[in-house]
Amino acid sequence: MATKRQRRKRRRRYDRAEGAPAQQPSAVALDDAQRARAARRRAEGPGPPPPPWGSFPLTEIVIFVGIVLLIAGFFVSPPQGFVMLAVGLVLGSLGGLELSIREHFAGYRSHTLLLGGAIGVPVFGVLLIVAGLNPVIALAAGALAFGAATWVFARSFRRRSGGALYRFRGG
Repeated sequence: MATKRQRRKRRRRYDRAEGAPAQQPSAVALDDAQRARAARRRAEGPGPPPPPWGSFPLTEIVIFVGIVLLIAGFFVSPPQGFVMLAVGLVLGSLGGLELSIREHFAGYRSHTLLLGGAIGVPVFGVLLIVAGLNPVIALAAGALAFGAATWVFARSFRRRSGGALYRFRGG
């Protein structure tokens, strides 16, 4: 049985100047194009999560200051140069870690291994340097902390993303 749209008579529209039918896309083509645009919008999602401080580019500024300190640390004599290098590395790492935490816990993009490493590496460093444990024991404890944190972060991303274990960047 024909639908209402199919039963309706199609009238030809004419350009008044030329007397020829006007070239307009059909209603079916327009409908298909609208469906395709809507599907693309759903696939793209709402975009990355906004930072809690609004539109102020704090993360980008922190990363930029870290890069400047890293570069300047190579040209300044020790011990100030070493301090500048260390602070630059810490600031750049914190800026990237903040962004990955925000994206991961919003379900936008998975950063499971990065966040697991952010737990495992400090555990290894503290046990090796501060506690003075055997390097093999410190490495085993760091690997155990990395594995446990990775498992927890993967489960949390699955809950936040609606069941996806990872998401690729759309291109």
